[in-house]
Amino acid sequence: MHHKINYIEIPVKDINETKSFFTKVFSWSFIDYGEEYCSISNSGIDAGFYKADLTMSQSTGSALIVLYSNDLEDTQTKIKQHGGEITKAIFSFPGGRRFHFTDLNNNEYAVWSK
Repeated sequence: MHHKINYIEIPVKDINETKSFFTKVFSWSFIDYGEEYCSISNSGIDAGFYKADLTMSQSTGSALIVLYSNDLEDTQTKIKQHGGEITKAIFSFPGGRRFHFTDLNNNEYAVWSK
């Protein structure tokens, strides 16, 4: 654990809507710590959402959080069904394929598959 990335905090405008979106699309669960913070469970890395009017995207210099999917097309469909927006359609890159999306807060993420 020494000198390893241990936790990521993500700004969101509406914690409850964000939790609903990520539960429906990725089956994440959460632990609330008041009305302005929650930790994320079973996302692959320890993380949390905090209430803020900020957003994260590659175009503004933010790190890109990349998720893995066994079925890229299915994940893309779920994202659109639950209010996310696909910002870069599926494309190939060395090692696999991926797409980018924004969540309900306009935060950018990517999803990739082999």
